[in-house]
Parts: sequence; structure tokens; C-alpha cells
Amino acid sequence: MFDANALRNASGVVFVAVLGCVLAWTPSPAVAAAQPAPVVIEISSPIPGEVVKNKSHIAPVRGNAQSGSEEPVDFDVFIAIDVSKSTRFPSGMDIDDDDELGFNPHEELVAPGTYPEEMVCSDPDDTILAAEISAARLLLEGLEPGRTQVGVIAFSGEVDLETGKRMHSNQKDAWVEVPLTEDFARVESALDKILARGPHGATNFAAAVHLTVIELAGLTGAQSRPRPGAKKVVQFLTDGVPTFPFGMAASADPEDTEAAISAARLARKAGITINTFALGRHALASPVAAVEMARLTVGSYTPVRNPGEILAFLQGVSFANIDDVVITNISTQEVSYDVHLAPDGTFSGFVPVQEGRNQVQVTVLATDGGEGSVSLALDFEMSGLTENELAVELERIKRRNKALMLELERKRIEVFRERQRKKVIIEAE
Repeated sequence: MFDANALRNASGVVFVAVLGCVLAWTPSPAVAAAQPAPVVIEISSPIPGEVVKNKSHIAPVRGNAQSGSEEPVDFDVFIAIDVSKSTRFPSGMDIDDDDELGFNPHEELVAPGTYPEEMVCSDPDDTILAAEISAARLLLEGLEPGRTQVGVIAFSGEVDLETGKRMHSNQKDAWVEVPLTEDFARVESALDKILARGPHGATNFAAAVHLTVIELAGLTGAQSRPRPGAKKVVQFLTDGVPTFPFGMAASADPEDTEAAISAARLARKAGITINTFALGRHALASPVAAVEMARLTVGSYTPVRNPGEILAFLQGVSFANIDDVVITNISTQEVSYDVHLAPDGTFSGFVPVQEGRNQVQVTVLATDGGEGSVSLALDFEMSGLTENELAVELERIKRRNKALMLELERKRIEVFRERQRKKVIIEAE
């Protein structure tokens, strides 16, 4: 597996590998010559003058970071979920953590009659759709309500079983499950409903993109209230290729692909960034539409060969263009990497501390190579969280960090972290 978002050589050429092939595009000279954008860092906790209390010598630090603007911006984000019939197949992971991995009985050596003939996933909670929904839930966990509004769109396309084409020429192939909201409980409820309905229909990329444009641009008929100045983002999840609005549901026609790309051009004019995630071998077989939708809108294209790994990958693409956060206690010369970084730039982690005053530095690495740092005085006193509570919180952050590292640019971040370690050593000397 690899990170297809930023495989970039010294000349600025971006490479995307797809099933052994390499696609490449070169940024414009203006983009290639651009200097790293400013990195803005805000610390939300601890606040100035606050005394942090724990039963262990470790203190929580929270905040947010962003690259590309002198001032922090908000985010309006739509998650577009493919609910077509093919998402009923196994994801390749135990999504519901019941220690039973769902598999396709038709592809395994099982006794005839063991499973219903129509069953294609032995555990309905381990399907590709279940993986998409679980990934969306994990994404929500790290986002900051208020700074980020989230909405959900589902897309497919009903099929006439006799003709193999669309059931009706004017049918809706995409719909708003929940408009942009800061109430993440509403989003959770919408995700529950999608999963309960289950997979159905074919795949209409264009319908989904057109609907996100209406919602994020606040056009006539929109249910959402996008915020002026907010960055508009679409997280586009699919396990296939566009098969509607033209042609047959069972195959991808060139017109379907062109319709998706044309919709992406419209999204670009509306200032919308589309990050596409292609799940599984069918989506990776001919990813032209997914790649072009991301390229045209200056988004990222992420191939996910094992669909279940979308749980990690969806959290790994940063809206705020931030790749890593390191918290250093200058006073004790200790560095903490137990930091959870959400796509909107929100971060939370723990740093080792001593009693009394600690000089703490938060250093951020941006996607474009820029760096930024802020310092804070952290006053610490023994008391507060129990050892057990602290252990649970640390385990949660470490677990999320492990998943996130699947997506991060490992080598560049290792160099960045080594530089931070050396800086601490030099300052100590």
C-alpha cells in the first residue's frame, strides 16, 4: 500500500500509482514555484493562567492548525457515500469487531446450502457500505463542531431490471441525507438510516457532484446554509466507476465518465475541493473519473485496495493541509508524538511534564513543507485524572494515530521529527 496523495519528485511532478500503472501530472509553474503557505496555530487548552492537574506527569494539549491562510477558516464538508448494489460485498475487514470476518460464500470452499444463494457477504456488518459508514463516523469524532459543518449525500441510481437502464429518465440518483450542520448527532442518525436501507442501484457520480455543488454553493433548492468564507470540501467515497446517467447499469460508458468530469469542472468554479476515495478492485480498474474529479478541483485521489481500510484513509486527508503535529516540553527535553490530528486541523495530545512551570512548544508540519511553531507556559500540579482514565485516553489516541499513519508521508514526517529531536538536544547543550 502507498500514499497516492503526495508522491512527488523534486521537479514537482505528482505521481499516482494504480494497479501497477503510474499516472502523473505536473503543477503549473506558478504552483511549482510557490513558497510554503503560512501555518496558523491556535491553542485552545490549556488557556493562559490555567493550572493543569493530573495524577501522572502528563498534560493534555489541544488546539487547531491550518496552512494556506493568514487567518483560521471554517470548513463546510459533505461526505458523499456510494450506496450502489455493489457495496453489499465484503470490505475485507471485521468492521463490527465481532471477531468474524465477513466473506463472500461464492468465492470460498463452503458446503452447498450453508448460506443463502443470494448472500455475498457472510456478515452484513462487514460490507463495503458498512465500512463507508464506519469511516464517516470516525471522521466525525475528530472534527470540531462550529469550526466544521458536515452534511451527508448518498448516491446510486435505480435500475430497470428489464432494460438494464435507469428506471426513469428524471429519477433522482443522489439525495441529501442531512444538510450542513454543526449537530453531529443528526449526522450520526443519517448514517444509521443509510446503513439500515442497505445497498441498491447503480452508480451516478455526476448526480452526486451536482448535488454537492447546489448545497455547498447555496444555490436554489439547497437545504444547506453554507457559510461565507468557509472552505468547501467533498469527501467522495465510491467502490466503482460511473455507470449512470447514460447507458447500462452494468458497464461504464464514456458519457458517464464525461458527465462526472463535467460536474467536477462546475465544482471547481464554485470553489469546491473534491477528495476522491476509490475502494476495491472495481473502483481501481478504471479510475479515470475519480482521478480527474480530484485533479480538476485541486483535491486528492486515494486508492484503497482493501475497502475496509477506508476507516484509516478517510481520516488521513487533511482539509487544513496539515500533515503532522509534535508537542515538545522544552523544560524536560521530552517530545510527544501521541497526538491525534483531525482533517480539519484540530489536534489533541499529551506531553510529559514536571511539577511547576513547563515551557511547551507545538510544532506543525504542513502538506506543502511549511512549518510553524507556538510556545506556551504550562503550569502543572499533581491531581486530576485517575491512572486508569489516563491510560484509556492514551490508548484511544495511539489507536487512532496507528490508523492515521497509513496515510501520512512516513519518510518526510520522520525527517521532520528527527529535526525536532536534534533541536531539543542542541538547545539543551
